[in-house]
Amino acid sequence: MQAEDMESSMESPNLEFEYGDTDALTAELSELYSYTEEPEFALNRDYFEEDFRSHARGRRWIELSVEEQRSYVMRLLDALEVTDRDKRLKVARAILYLAQGVFDECDTEVDVLHWSRHNVFLLYDMGIFTALLELLSMEIDNNQACSSAVRKPAISLADSTELRVLLSIMYLIVETIRVQTEDDRPEWRAARETFKNELGSPLYNGEPFALLLFTMVTKFCSMNAPHFPMKKVLLLLWKTLLFTVGGFLELQEMKVRGRERLNLPPLPEDSIKVVRAMRAASPPASAMELIEQQQQQKRGRRSRRPLVKQDSLDTYNERDPFKNDDARDEEEDPEDTDSGIEGEVDPLDRDVIIQPPPPPPPLRPPTERVNFPKGLPWAPKVREKDIEHFLETSRNKFIGFTLGNDTDTLVGLPRPIHESVKTLKQHKYVSIAEVQIKQEDELQQCPMSLGEEEVAETPTEMLYLGMLPNLSQYVIALLKLLLAAAPTSKAKTDSINILADVLPEEMPITVLQSMKLGIDVNRHKEIIVKAISALLLLLLKHYKLNHIYQFEIVSQHLVFANCIPLILKFFNQNIMSYISAKNSICVLDFPHCVVHEMPELTAESLEAGDSNQFCWRNLFSCINLLRILNKLTKWKHSRTMMLVVFKSAPILKRALKVKQAMMQLYVLKLLKIQTKYLGRQWRKSNMKTMSAIYQKVRHRLNDDWAYGNDIDARPWDFQAEECALRESIEKFNSRRYDKNKNGDFVPVDNCLQSVLGQRVELPEDFHYSYEMWLEREVFSQPIEWEGLLQNP
Repeated sequence: MQAEDMESSMESPNLEFEYGDTDALTAELSELYSYTEEPEFALNRDYFEEDFRSHARGRRWIELSVEEQRSYVMRLLDALEVTDRDKRLKVARAILYLAQGVFDECDTEVDVLHWSRHNVFLLYDMGIFTALLELLSMEIDNNQACSSAVRKPAISLADSTELRVLLSIMYLIVETIRVQTEDDRPEWRAARETFKNELGSPLYNGEPFALLLFTMVTKFCSMNAPHFPMKKVLLLLWKTLLFTVGGFLELQEMKVRGRERLNLPPLPEDSIKVVRAMRAASPPASAMELIEQQQQQKRGRRSRRPLVKQDSLDTYNERDPFKNDDARDEEEDPEDTDSGIEGEVDPLDRDVIIQPPPPPPPLRPPTERVNFPKGLPWAPKVREKDIEHFLETSRNKFIGFTLGNDTDTLVGLPRPIHESVKTLKQHKYVSIAEVQIKQEDELQQCPMSLGEEEVAETPTEMLYLGMLPNLSQYVIALLKLLLAAAPTSKAKTDSINILADVLPEEMPITVLQSMKLGIDVNRHKEIIVKAISALLLLLLKHYKLNHIYQFEIVSQHLVFANCIPLILKFFNQNIMSYISAKNSICVLDFPHCVVHEMPELTAESLEAGDSNQFCWRNLFSCINLLRILNKLTKWKHSRTMMLVVFKSAPILKRALKVKQAMMQLYVLKLLKIQTKYLGRQWRKSNMKTMSAIYQKVRHRLNDDWAYGNDIDARPWDFQAEECALRESIEKFNSRRYDKNKNGDFVPVDNCLQSVLGQRVELPEDFHYSYEMWLEREVFSQPIEWEGLLQNP
């Protein structure tokens, strides 16, 4: 095992991974189904053909004209309204077979996807989605099914059959219409926009469709509906939000438009393009490599060193001028030995920076010279607050007093300070969030003179409005599911059972069946992690752009629900193993399994897995979780200190073993914000990591991140910082969403006639007891007239 670990860390290849909103369409469709559901494909086909045979008289679906297909779909739509539950399920399965692409009439996977697309747009046009929504609402409110599921000792696939069929059709409709292709017909493009607006608007029971799915998540997590197929619900919820509010490219465009609207200068670069152009750095050397090298040095065989990474996370392949040759300087900080989350970190897994090999001989061919990078990937940024802080320090030093927030007056300051301020102002960056905070402060101070704020009814705004009353419940439910699906979680008796829609009715009896179910369960958990991580990141990014305080309330709920230690716990595993996990059986993936003959599965073929270098969904999940952690801790001193307290540095350093530029960037960002709190010894032992941070992460010109001399290195009060933030959030929500707002500013009516002339709504039976009320409330109550005249 030690040899394998050493070999994997020395030869970890660059991962050809392209980050995006989703994986390829076929992968996203195949992940909807568990391998346990595979027999149901044939069941769907049989129910469809049984009904279709009487209608089509020997012809196949793909041979019908569009009008004939429409008339048959209309017939299915009528049949969905029957009261018999079993008949309804058969019709729903027939509709699902159409949405799956009538695969029995197709020869290739491309044909299946073509007919699936054609049928989905036809089904949507005929109003199937609305009918399915009504059936879904009925199933959610089906108390009989819920109570029987609660009483059952073991829940299996059979308990969620109706829900799984309905959610599968809805997912296929949403995902297929969401993905735009070049050869889409004009009427399909129009249908896409209509459907997008419908899903994002409060048309379904007065709230967006996503709210119904959030309700299913909370109901499942409160143990009131343990039979809900959570994987399908989460996938549908994620794709619904992705479709209605937009993905990362749309976010970038919305950000550019938002800055133009606020008259802010354009973004210095397109972050998506910069990250895609980055190259991965070599990971730090492992403990095994260090131990072996030190042993060889002790034996005096310096000439025969092991082949170590010479440029491990170093930019220039140079000998580090700041390092001693002393071996004790290269030891890890003792604090790093404890992970601080759960259990001890494996010492073989810890990353210890090794001393670079001696300089190469002088007779080196000129072609091997190191190419110095031409420039850093990111343009530096400076906040207004940083310029103010810099001037305040300079004025105190040179003239003995300060001028508050004045950044223009430079009288009495020496020439170099003038040059410094000029450089800082050239790189000043004002974010949309800073403008929103400033506008909110003004609206709070002058509610009457500034009047009502005009709030655009965007899909994000309507989603926030719907989520606000139960926001904490939604966040806690998602984190509970993430915890249950994390590979580092230990099974507990009181934890949520997320395997209701993967376990078969009859448990496996052969070794092969057990292996297949084991792969299915692991894959199921990975898909849940993927959906939740993408969903949370999407919510945070859209809320941050829509209004900073919407983002802050979701962030605060996440922090209070222990999201930071949960993500660190997730990374406290062998990340290389997680990313290269092969929990998939290619021959069972849809649409491959419905088109090709099924080969005989053997234990060897299951163990071999696929030939991919890495698992796309797991790498995608890891990057999403790192991005969420970055969003929660950025510019938050108390939350950064939580990273330090939970000893996240060794956990994050292990994640640098994954040679993927985007993942390394977000790990390095998290290390950068806590570097000044980790102590001099840690920085000294991790100069290669420091070098990588300098090379890859954006520079803040006067951010003293590497040395810890900053003003932020102060005692931290988590409660005070979070309470101050919560107060600002509550003021924002009260001003913008409280129906009884501005009660203090309603004008008082002083005219006696108009006050007495107002109609007062009284209960119907009031006139029966009017005299008693008069006696009790008026005549028997002594009135002290002198007291009214005196000042209180």
